[in-house]
Amino acid sequence: MQKNGGKIMLNLKAIFLLLAATIISPEAAIAADYKLNQFTLVYEGAISKNVKGKVNIHPVTYKLNGTAISANVYTPADYSPSSKYPAVVVAHPNGGVKEQVAGLFAQRLAEQGYITIAADAAYQGASGGLPRNVDKPANRIEDIRGMADFITQYAGVDAGRLGLLGICGGGGYSLSAAQTDKRFKTIATLSMFNSGLVRRNGYMDSQLSTIQERLQQASDARAQEAAGGAVIYAADTKLTDEQIAKLPFDLYRQGFEYYWKTHAHPNSTFRYTMSSLLDLMNFDATNNMDLINQPLLMMAGSNADSLYMTQDAFKKAVNAKNKELFLIDGATHIETYWKPQYVNQSMEKLIQFFGNTLK
Repeated sequence: MQKNGGKIMLNLKAIFLLLAATIISPEAAIAADYKLNQFTLVYEGAISKNVKGKVNIHPVTYKLNGTAISANVYTPADYSPSSKYPAVVVAHPNGGVKEQVAGLFAQRLAEQGYITIAADAAYQGASGGLPRNVDKPANRIEDIRGMADFITQYAGVDAGRLGLLGICGGGGYSLSAAQTDKRFKTIATLSMFNSGLVRRNGYMDSQLSTIQERLQQASDARAQEAAGGAVIYAADTKLTDEQIAKLPFDLYRQGFEYYWKTHAHPNSTFRYTMSSLLDLMNFDATNNMDLINQPLLMMAGSNADSLYMTQDAFKKAVNAKNKELFLIDGATHIETYWKPQYVNQSMEKLIQFFGNTLK
């Protein structure tokens, strides 16, 4: 940390470590340009148009506590509103939007006969809310409950067969949501990221010595907002390829590549309001894990430097039914988002898991 004119300034390394990003590898192929897809989807195999008799996508907007939420609903092939289908809510990563990995898994699950929903978090993506990019745990948990509210009222959905899939930060918030919301009959996570733990301690406990300084910075940011001043953002930086290559963790190096290059979307950003840290830094996704009594599947790459978070949460889920920890052999955190061999492994487990628990 450096002090300049009485204000604490994050040095470049601290900014890196504050990011809630994710990972990718140099051999990644460039994803389709979002501008060439009418739904602005950026993942491989994305729906480009709705075709009768195939999986279709339905952009929707609904209100959650007065805020407009932008979401995509995916319906199975030969969907009929008069039939009954199991449904899955898909929660996106920190910094991500519904058009990226959340959409990929929502579409793939719809191919298996599920009605699925992926929504942008409030204050993020195409959803409403000001100031932009507020990132508070209570909001993200409420977003997941809001998706459940909407999809369980959707024509054809069997509300008694509702599953939940959370990815990265969405995985941590899904664990918290499912602890108390028993509409979710079964829970799965992919590359779970415990946002509060990392915001507080730094990635892999790399910022323990600066906790109080960062809390003061967040407090000052809130005070400035309350006084009508400009909103201050964390993780609001642009890096060169050389700077990215020097980042200390796979998660951040590959995350920049995924979110800025191969799967870039204009609504996706790493930045969040500095004042959000007041809520983030006293949150932990693994608190009260004993409240989860539903079936639980937690998936993570065997080579992911974020694996420790999944292992910690899994260990604490002492009352989960038929819980399983599945390691995706050879994958890093971000590679689970897009590499076909790893996505296919995850889908095989999800097909089995949701098939058994949402009968």
